Amino acid sequence: MPSSLLNTLNEPADLRRLSRGELGRLANELRDFVIHSVSKTGGHLSSNLGTVELTIALHYVFNTPWDRIVWDVGHQTYPHKILTGRREQMPTLKQLHGISGFPRRAESEYDTFGTGHSSTSISAALGMAHAAKVKGEHRRAVAVIGDGALTGGMAFEALNHAGAPHGVGPADLLVILNDNDMSISPPVGALNKHLARLMSGNFYSAAREGAKSVLKNTPLYEFARRFEEHTKGMVVPGTIFEELGFTYVGPIDGHDLDALIPTLENLRDKKGPQFLHVVTKKGYGYKLAENDPINYHGPGKFDPSVGITPPASAPKMTFTQVFGQWLCDMAAADERLVGITPAMREGSGMVEFEQRFPKRYHDVGIAEQHAVTFAGGLACEGLKPVVAIYSTFLQRGYDQLIHDVALQNLPVVFALDRAGIVGADGATHCGAYDIAYVRCIPNMAMLTPSDEDECRKALSTAFARNHPVAVRYPRGAGIGKRPEANLDTLPWGKGELRRSAGPQPALGRRVAILAFGTVLHAALAAADKLDASVANMRFAKPIDADLVLELARTHDALVTVEEGCLPGGAGSAVGECLAAAGVSMPLLHLGLPDEFLEHGDPAKLIALVGLDAAGIEASVRKRFGAGLSLVKPAVND
Repeated sequence: MPSSLLNTLNEPADLRRLSRGELGRLANELRDFVIHSVSKTGGHLSSNLGTVELTIALHYVFNTPWDRIVWDVGHQTYPHKILTGRREQMPTLKQLHGISGFPRRAESEYDTFGTGHSSTSISAALGMAHAAKVKGEHRRAVAVIGDGALTGGMAFEALNHAGAPHGVGPADLLVILNDNDMSISPPVGALNKHLARLMSGNFYSAAREGAKSVLKNTPLYEFARRFEEHTKGMVVPGTIFEELGFTYVGPIDGHDLDALIPTLENLRDKKGPQFLHVVTKKGYGYKLAENDPINYHGPGKFDPSVGITPPASAPKMTFTQVFGQWLCDMAAADERLVGITPAMREGSGMVEFEQRFPKRYHDVGIAEQHAVTFAGGLACEGLKPVVAIYSTFLQRGYDQLIHDVALQNLPVVFALDRAGIVGADGATHCGAYDIAYVRCIPNMAMLTPSDEDECRKALSTAFARNHPVAVRYPRGAGIGKRPEANLDTLPWGKGELRRSAGPQPALGRRVAILAFGTVLHAALAAADKLDASVANMRFAKPIDADLVLELARTHDALVTVEEGCLPGGAGSAVGECLAAAGVSMPLLHLGLPDEFLEHGDPAKLIALVGLDAAGIEASVRKRFGAGLSLVKPAVND
C-alpha cells in the first residue's frame, strides 16, 4: 500500500512541491479523511466533499497565505483547514476549545476573513484587493462563493462595485462561483473544458482586444461587439457578469484538476475583475452523500460504511418541529397565512408546509432583507405572513424590520429559531441578541415560551395580533412537553407564577427568580434548593409590569434569567419597569456575558455561563447568601 501523501503535508507550500500527477491521489486521500473525520465529530459533510479538488487547486496555484482566499459561508472549508496545518486538530472540530467549523482569523493566517453568514466573500475580497493596490503589493484576492450565497443581495452589490471604475484602477479580484445546484447543460465535458481554458488564456484575451482595437473606429465595431456577446452567451451563461465588468470564464468541471489548475494559472496573473464558474457536486465521492446531500449536509456522528441511521428510539419533538406543525395547522385554519423562509426550508421545519400549501410557500433565497420587506408588502394587502428565520439571520434584515415592518405597524410574525446558544456552530450562529434588538423597536412584541406546548400557544398568540410579533425558541428539543393539538392563545402580556417561596426560605430572605424562555426549568430546579419563588415571564415585551411589581412588593430581591445577552435584554426590561414605578431593590441579572461565545456542546456552554441549575443557584447564593441587608446593588448588574 503506498504511503499517504496527505500525512506529508503540513502547509500549502508542501502541496506546491507535489507533481501534478500526484494531486489526483491526494484528492482521494483528502476526501477519505474528511469523511472519516466528520463521521467521528459530526459537522458539515456534503459541502466539504464538493470542494476537495477546488481547495487543492487553489492552494496549488496561488501563493497562500500571501494571496488571499475568502470562503463564503465557510461550511465548505474542512479540506482547506486540513491542508493548512490543522489536520491533527480535526478531532476537536466544533468542540469546546477546539477548532471552528468556519474560517476564523484568530485560528490561522490562512483564514483571511471570518465567515459563517453568507454572501460576504466578494465584498471582503474586494476590500483586500483594493488594499493591495493602495499599498503597492502584488497579491491576488480570491472569493469562493456558492450558487446559493449568490442569491444574497450583498453579493450583487459587491459585484457591481468591483466592476466600477476606481481611483486606483480596477481591483485584481477573482470570484469563483462554486455551482453545485444549478442545471447547466452541458455543465462539463471536453468542449466546455477547452472553451474555458481557451477563454482564460493569453491568446484569447490578446485576440479579442486586438480585434477591438482594429475595429474601434469603424462601423463594424458595434456589430462585432454585439456578435461576440451573442455567440458567447449561447455558449456560457456569463453575459450578466461581463456586463458588470468581469471577464467570465466557464463553466468548468470543479472535480477535474486537469481543468481547474491550468484555468486558475491562466487567471492568476490577469488584471482586473475575473469570474470563474466551476460546477461541483455536493457529497462528491461518497455515494450516500451524493444521493442525499441535504441529509448529509450537517450530520452527527455516523459509521461511514453504513451511513446515517435513524435513532433507536423516537426522539423528543424539537421546537422546529413544533413550529412546522403549527404552521400547517394554522394555515389550514386561516387561508391568509403565508410562510416565508430565506433558504432554510429544512432547517426551519417548513418541508411539510411547502408540500401542503405550495401556493402560500415562498423561499426567497439567502436574502433576509428581501424576506422581511416582502412580508411587509404581503401584510399591506391583508395577508398574514410568517417569516421563519434563525435569530442570527434576522440581524441581517434589521433595517427592514424597523423601517418596513415596525414603523408601519404591519402584522408580521417572526418565528426566531436557534435563539440562545446553538452549540457547535459557535459565535456566528449564536442567537444571543434578539431580545435586545427586538425589544427596543416600537410596535414590536416578543414572546419567550418555556416549553414545546407553550411555544405552539405563543405562535398562535403572535398570529392573532395586528402588529409585528417575534417568538423566540431554541435549537433542538425542550423538556418533552407534547403540544396540544388546538390553536389556543396565551393571555396577552401576562406571565405566571410557577413557584412560591416559603415563609422562611433558605437564604433568610425572599428571592424571586423571573425566567424568560426555556431557562425556566433550570430556574425551577435552582429554586427548589434555594426555596425561591419563580415566575415564567413568557413575554420580554410587553413586560408583565403587574407581576414584576407584585414580586417586588412581596420579595426582598429579584433575579432575572435569560438565554440572551445581558445588555438591553429581558433583565434590563425588568429594571426599567421597576425604575418607572420608582422601586429600588436588589437585582441580579443572569444571562449571556458581553462577549462572543465559543463553539461547543450546548450543555457545556450553558454550564460555562452559569445558566444551568447549579450555576443559577451558585450565583444567587454568592450574591444574596450573606443576607440582603449587607449587599448593595451593583452598578453593572
